[in-house]
Amino acid sequence: MNIINARLRGKPGLHRIEMEGSRISAIVAQAQPMQASLPAELDAGQNLVTAPFVEPHIHLDATLTAGEPNWNMSGTLFEGIERWAERKALVTHQDTKSRARKTIDMLVDNGIQHVRTHVDVTDPSFAALRAMLEVRDESRHLIDLQIVAFPQEGIESFKNGRALMTEAVAMGADVVGGIPHFENTREQGVTSVKFLMDLAERTGCLVDVHCDETDDAQSRFLEVLAEEARVREMGERVTASHTVAMGSYDNAYCYKLFRLLKQSRINFVSCPTESIHLQGRFDGYPKRRGLTRVAEIDRAGMNICFGQDSIVDPWYPLGNGNILRILEAGLHICHMLGYEDLQRALDLITDNSARTLQLGDRYGLEVGRPANLLILSAADDYEMIRSQGQVLTSIRDGKLLMQRSPAQVTRFPA
Repeated sequence: MNIINARLRGKPGLHRIEMEGSRISAIVAQAQPMQASLPAELDAGQNLVTAPFVEPHIHLDATLTAGEPNWNMSGTLFEGIERWAERKALVTHQDTKSRARKTIDMLVDNGIQHVRTHVDVTDPSFAALRAMLEVRDESRHLIDLQIVAFPQEGIESFKNGRALMTEAVAMGADVVGGIPHFENTREQGVTSVKFLMDLAERTGCLVDVHCDETDDAQSRFLEVLAEEARVREMGERVTASHTVAMGSYDNAYCYKLFRLLKQSRINFVSCPTESIHLQGRFDGYPKRRGLTRVAEIDRAGMNICFGQDSIVDPWYPLGNGNILRILEAGLHICHMLGYEDLQRALDLITDNSARTLQLGDRYGLEVGRPANLLILSAADDYEMIRSQGQVLTSIRDGKLLMQRSPAQVTRFPA
């Protein structure tokens, strides 16, 4: 299969992309637009062709459960955890698999081929984890799925939390998670971080911690995680998700913190639509946005990306799998509509996310890499944002995975 008349990010002019089997075999500059001459030749129409979108932070085990059995009426993170504890009692193997598969179909329809999902393992039966391990294997033709052993109700403050985390990794979880700000005490939060880093270092797993997901300016577990990553030299394998308390830190503290963060080389994930929905709930006015310092992290040369987090669950009642929607909202919320930001906006859902997931040479538009790519509906990053663009074609292992026909508008004379 070949793609002609493709624009590539960071490269001038048009290109032809050739695929042989499941790999990209050649990328050749075109002197001028070409006409498709073979049945297996796709015309990109002088639009962008990119590597697939990446979803670096979602909870597939919880999707499509909003209102079951009760709605989160306050819209707070903590009521969401309470509502999920109620829904968790109703979780079955097939229920989890069915909802996850429906959600994966939504993601695939929107050009996502790499996903990191957090799965609640504060459940002695491991019902959700067992189901998601099966989904990981059964969905390989659609997505590459990383599973995070996520202790939704804590490691230290949940009964047998350490043993549950250890068993979850032994069962096949790819990533060690944590939630230090939800532990009962500051001391438990710190020891939970040390425990999870020990577990990851011992087993070779990646790390992705729900870190300081609170408006509390005194919640400062990010410095603990970053220092552990720095000392152990694990930084590129470690991700701090949310870190929304940073939006409440004063600049003096943040100036010192950024020095440590850069030394640690950890990654960051922000989930802008979810955070602006959940955070600031206890504020009068002025009301905080409740997000981490996305623009500042990015401009300091650290790696940050955007995720959806939730789709119709106790924490967020909306969502449809379209990460471009998250990107547009995040750029607005984070004051990132400047010229330079818009020229490279897709980094936040492609290259930066791939780096967070440590995809390495399994990702990217380069000869010899997997023939996984997208044809988009616009010629550059800016036009994708401005036009609220779509994924027109998704190709995986050199085969068509999804195609979309753009909506047609008929104008009538006055």
